[in-house]
Amino acid sequence: MKTNLKSLFALAATSALLLAGCCCKVAEADVKESNTNFAAEAVKPYIESGELPGVISIFYKNGVQETACIGWADVEKKIPMSLDRMFMQCSQTKGFCGVTIAILLEEGRISLDDPVSKYLPEFKNLKVAVKDKDGKKSIVPAKNAMTIRMAMNHTAGYPLEIPTKYKKGCAGCSLRDTAKEAAALPLLFEPGTKVKYSNVGIDIGAAIVEVVTGQPWEVFLKERVFDKLGMKDATFNPTDEQLSRAITLYQAKAGKKARRSKPFYLFPLPHNGPTVFPSAGGGLWITATDQLKFYKMLMNLGVGDNGVRILKEETVKKYLAQTTRPAGLGNYSLGLNAQEKVGTMGHGGAFKTQASVNWKNRELIIKIVQLRCKKGTPWDKALDQAANKFFTRKIDNSEVEAYTGRIK
Repeated sequence: MKTNLKSLFALAATSALLLAGCCCKVAEADVKESNTNFAAEAVKPYIESGELPGVISIFYKNGVQETACIGWADVEKKIPMSLDRMFMQCSQTKGFCGVTIAILLEEGRISLDDPVSKYLPEFKNLKVAVKDKDGKKSIVPAKNAMTIRMAMNHTAGYPLEIPTKYKKGCAGCSLRDTAKEAAALPLLFEPGTKVKYSNVGIDIGAAIVEVVTGQPWEVFLKERVFDKLGMKDATFNPTDEQLSRAITLYQAKAGKKARRSKPFYLFPLPHNGPTVFPSAGGGLWITATDQLKFYKMLMNLGVGDNGVRILKEETVKKYLAQTTRPAGLGNYSLGLNAQEKVGTMGHGGAFKTQASVNWKNRELIIKIVQLRCKKGTPWDKALDQAANKFFTRKIDNSEVEAYTGRIK
């Protein structure tokens, strides 16, 4: 009888966890809790089946927010999801580099159409790999100068990574060494003429920040963004204590129980120490609390929820909220997917994290998981439907102060 009671209590506790919001409630004075459970209700079946270990979901619209930590950061150890859990956001790091570039643009210290070689001389004599009509390969001098714009919007002509990082991982060498190796590689196409998604170009942008500021890029980012927004955990070299709070990486597949994943080859062990270097293309460890502060700043067009301005409104609109690519090459700004007409900007990561804001409607969506899965999964569709329910419901924000007139 005692065993049965224990089992019942354990089951009740687990069910409560699945539908509970985060234990750490949002502290901003201008945010009202929605008192909804759309996300938790949507993914509950997948967590109960073990397909989805856990997820942090945040929906925000004009002062009202649904914050949910659902399931487990570590299934086997029964560690629940919480806002202070560290996670690798992978390619979402690109938007952080974009903000540092935007700061220098705003201050007049660089121009988007400056040649990269103005700051990194090794890029003066770039080569391009070409094929003739018979398919014969050759290496020829590049006709176009590679610009900062091209490096930051994936039109520079690089593959995903340089050879050294395929061997050692994204954190395997410094930004300056990454740039030097990249400059010696033949480009896949003439700069500015096609699109190829690449971490390399973003790392080149960060190396330029180092040259212009005279500071390591990660130091400039910390001083000008993290510290000002109150982002206390964001780091490229997490401490052992921070790693003890990391969300476990799982392999996931629809209809199958998730299982622990081996470290991904682009993010191998160790995750900290002297051999770990900052990677602007994908290397930032962060918490949901800190990521929310960053994306709220983008949504507020340069102002954090704490009232601190990082960028001018016109700077965000010009460089981050609209594409910097030539016509016909898709929508991408400086490290962010941007749809100017809709008002959205954001990015995803290799471990299926997603973050997006709509500055016109003052909306935000953040999804945090740590999953390796090859195909789309049913809980993604379920979360999309939950978001739709949240954003289409009638919102009472009468108790929330309007931002208009308060922030300058």
